[in-house]
Amino acid sequence: MTSASLIISVYKKIEELNLVLNALSLQSCKDFEVIISDDGSGIEMEKFITTIKNKFDFKINFVSQEDKGFRKTRILNNAIKRSKTDYLIFIDGDCIPHKNFIKYHLLNKAENTVLYGRRVMLGKKISNEIKCGKIPLEKLSKIKLKLLFDSFKKDESSYHIEESFIIKNKLLRNIYKIKSNHLSGCNYSLPKCLIEEINGFDENYIGPGIGEDSDIEFRLKQIGAKFKSVRNLAIVYHLYHPKTITSKSNLLYFNSVLQSKQYFCKNGLKKV
Repeated sequence: MTSASLIISVYKKIEELNLVLNALSLQSCKDFEVIISDDGSGIEMEKFITTIKNKFDFKINFVSQEDKGFRKTRILNNAIKRSKTDYLIFIDGDCIPHKNFIKYHLLNKAENTVLYGRRVMLGKKISNEIKCGKIPLEKLSKIKLKLLFDSFKKDESSYHIEESFIIKNKLLRNIYKIKSNHLSGCNYSLPKCLIEEINGFDENYIGPGIGEDSDIEFRLKQIGAKFKSVRNLAIVYHLYHPKTITSKSNLLYFNSVLQSKQYFCKNGLKKV
């Protein structure tokens, strides 16, 4: 039986998704299915999926919806419903996983526990070199020095370089936690039953930010879920794009969720 469902959130970035899928073919752990959660990219994405669907050893499921604005939480719920396993891993379609990404999520999974990682933020120049093949996917873990030099650039540079180091020693990883450790939508995993208990993603979030991570984190904590870091183990490399601005309406709605302290959203996997 397949051990995990990897849910990849995408919107129109076909070139980036192709890199992610090829990186998944290099995973040291092969025991997973892929569900591409597409927020209405249209016919070009459908053609791409049809072309590559049988290229890889892992199974690819494609879940899409009509483009009616930002509705990431809605399509993520549909992806959860399509999943065939009891363990879910979430990444974004512009985040390239390290070859041991799946391995470390599965090695650390536990009952009633959410695993959260971070991401290496690649600069524009390095991202372009990856896209054109100048930096092969097999060599991503070897470019730490290049990332360091790139981080000194004034604009469009790489940062969070410290997230590119694998640190297996638990004590050292705990010492290394120098930043806040909140759930990031591009790198976390959990038992499916946990996200079902809070009724999945809240589809009342209709803009970027908060709905796919901060809201989920808050509501999971309300039911007593444990949170465990897999930083410096489960690594992803985030391809450059201009910074996404969090929707103001999402902020206002999230504040109301915080005040209510309700863990079960009414507009989620089930409509209540």
